[in-house]
Amino acid sequence: MSEEPGKIVTAANAEQAVRQVQSAFEQLSDEIGKVIVGQSDVVEQMLIAIFCRGNAVVEGVPGLAKTLLISTLAKTLDLSFNRIQFTPDLMPSDITGTEVIDEDKATGQRQLRFVRGPVFANVILADEINRTPPKTQAALLEAMQEHQVTVGGAAHPLPMPFFVLATQNPIEQEGTYPLPEAQLDRFMFMIRISYPTEDQELEVIRRTTAGDTSEAGAVMSGQDIARIQSLVREVPVADHVVRYALSIVRSTRVRDEEDDEESKPQVVRDYLSWGAGPRASQYLILAAKAKAILSGATHVTVDHVRSVVHPVLRHRLVANFHAEADGVTTDDVVDRLLELVSVSGEDEATTRRMNAVLKGSA
Repeated sequence: MSEEPGKIVTAANAEQAVRQVQSAFEQLSDEIGKVIVGQSDVVEQMLIAIFCRGNAVVEGVPGLAKTLLISTLAKTLDLSFNRIQFTPDLMPSDITGTEVIDEDKATGQRQLRFVRGPVFANVILADEINRTPPKTQAALLEAMQEHQVTVGGAAHPLPMPFFVLATQNPIEQEGTYPLPEAQLDRFMFMIRISYPTEDQELEVIRRTTAGDTSEAGAVMSGQDIARIQSLVREVPVADHVVRYALSIVRSTRVRDEEDDEESKPQVVRDYLSWGAGPRASQYLILAAKAKAILSGATHVTVDHVRSVVHPVLRHRLVANFHAEADGVTTDDVVDRLLELVSVSGEDEATTRRMNAVLKGSA
């Protein structure tokens, strides 16, 4: 069994596999830290999305190194990377590619040849995705969902693994095209980048004004990522944890034919127009599985679910005008739901059984 540094190997023992993932995650964080100051939570959420075969939107005001962070992450993963700068005049074919006519000068015969667009890479940075019209935004839908591009009736598979990491500016609305809810729902996470602390900003100033040329090195290959993605799917989850995640998601739905509206939490009735769909429940459990591995656990707990609720739900909840008037955000609603939704069915026997599942199957 190879012990090459930075490589994830298939271990006979699940605990060993988890430790190897943790070690690789630490190496990734160290490499990214050579370029990016702070933002450890943002890096972790990006990696969770990747380990779950998901896509993510990264939202933050200008100057917070969103683009640099994603490009640095791509370097540490040793994957092909393309940046697409979204502009109002960008066309779908500028992303997916187009067919051109080739002529054989010897015979005079002509045939169509597909020229691949920038979407044909492992990691796609969709920079300022809300600056291009919906027609062009929709060019990413098939790529994100089906991992292929259809041009001229022919399907062209994308390289695997494939991830879309999109950025957008939340404060400037002039000349922008907000992503429709149907496309936002295709993104596993919406990751928010906040301002750095005073000490972090001081370090940023020192590095960027002193000619620091540190670069991140490759730590993990596509095969390593595929192994982690498989391991994530194998992490066991107790029924009470699944029901807890489901209860949180279902509590956000104001208009639910099965449940009486009066049974919904007051904060939901007051501030939400629409809640999250079934994809949110799926992503909550998947993200909690990846979080469990990164934290060194071999099964999912309620705390793992709680730690990923905000990036999974914040872009799937539609706030009403009362929320805007009262200055209430979807994150505020999620905070309140985490206080209200209780856990049922948890016991020590279940915990012991979950601890033994992955170990026994390894």
